[in-house]
Amino acid sequence: MKHTLAEKLLLANLVDAKDGAGIAPGRIVRCFVSMTLAEDLTAPLGIKAFREMGANRVFDRDKVALICDHFTPNKDVASAEQVKSIREFAKQMGITHYFEGGNCGVEHVILPELGLVGPGDLVIGADSHTCTYGALCAFATGVGSTDFAAAMVLGETWFKVPESCKVEFTGRLAPHLGGKDLILETLRRLGVSGALYMALEFCGEPIDALDVEQRMTMANMAVEGGAKVGLFASDRKTVEYAKAHGRNTAWEIHPDPDAAYAQTLRIDVSDMSPRVARPHLPDNVVGVEELADVRVDQVFLGSCTNGRISDLRVAAELLRGRKVADGVRFMVLPGSARIYGQAMREGLLEVFLQAGAVIGPPSCGPCVGGHLGILASGEKCLSTSNRNFRGRMGSLRSEVYLAGPAVAAATAVTGRITHPADL
Repeated sequence: MKHTLAEKLLLANLVDAKDGAGIAPGRIVRCFVSMTLAEDLTAPLGIKAFREMGANRVFDRDKVALICDHFTPNKDVASAEQVKSIREFAKQMGITHYFEGGNCGVEHVILPELGLVGPGDLVIGADSHTCTYGALCAFATGVGSTDFAAAMVLGETWFKVPESCKVEFTGRLAPHLGGKDLILETLRRLGVSGALYMALEFCGEPIDALDVEQRMTMANMAVEGGAKVGLFASDRKTVEYAKAHGRNTAWEIHPDPDAAYAQTLRIDVSDMSPRVARPHLPDNVVGVEELADVRVDQVFLGSCTNGRISDLRVAAELLRGRKVADGVRFMVLPGSARIYGQAMREGLLEVFLQAGAVIGPPSCGPCVGGHLGILASGEKCLSTSNRNFRGRMGSLRSEVYLAGPAVAAATAVTGRITHPADL
């Protein structure tokens, strides 16, 4: 039987090999967990459920990650108490991968860069954007805090095998375009529920040309179309990235040529301009040129979607020698301490400072609307994050537009949503 990427990854992690016989969409399978994770909003609920189960140890202290990235550095007493409870649990359980303070950053940025996730893995996290690791050909998906707790105890979980949708890109990307534009165009075609509980499998020459960080941007937002996972084949670039980040056993994984897909979506990128999602849904997508009259109060560069070093390089190149427009707050939050240091050594932070940006600590920042850079009533923000729901970044009467780092930098300079080529 021929298999899609999702089916191959589930097969590779089955608890009972007999479940692999005739594996097909809709079938329930039990799988071992390679890594399970939670952050400072979801971990306390998971810890509570863990206690209620009567558990006294995690299944493997090296396969649990706790990352305090949403409301840290602690923004108030409540967040400080939450982090304290996680810190104490991590110490009690001897959890190897606990991140807070100087070694922290955005969870879906730091786990790949530390080699904690890689090709062939099965990863669940109490955070919806755990699907990011599909860029490394890992079956990775978000779950609730109770399922996270159960996985901490048992080291396994269950899935309904998803149907797969092949998203095949053709053509050649124009300058200033990248993974963010491709995933926004995909969401425009599919809608926010068009891939409900499906595996989105991305392929085609434009995908082959993307680096792994750009693929992470795309996999990260697969969930915005309702997908269970967003997957890329593990190719030469994947293996090189994984090995460079400590995964010496990485290998190539490809779908079978004659695998069956529930649907195929074909997208020609030849004449595509940078894409922007308008309020208040990630699928409300148009070309940047249609929004030239939209003025903004804030621009945010960062998050688990576009807070990596390649994103900072794109923005800095456009900002070099330029200034942020009067009346615009340009917030830059590198995705990890390692990226912060690299950006400092490359002079990127100096470019941002000279331009008039506010550089914040490696964290989620304003993405979830809880910390750093919250929007007031009537304000508009151009953000490189993944969601623009009403009230996502602050006031219910604010508006969030989503775009890639090139559009973000150009918009920060002009004060209105701008095509990078217009600079």
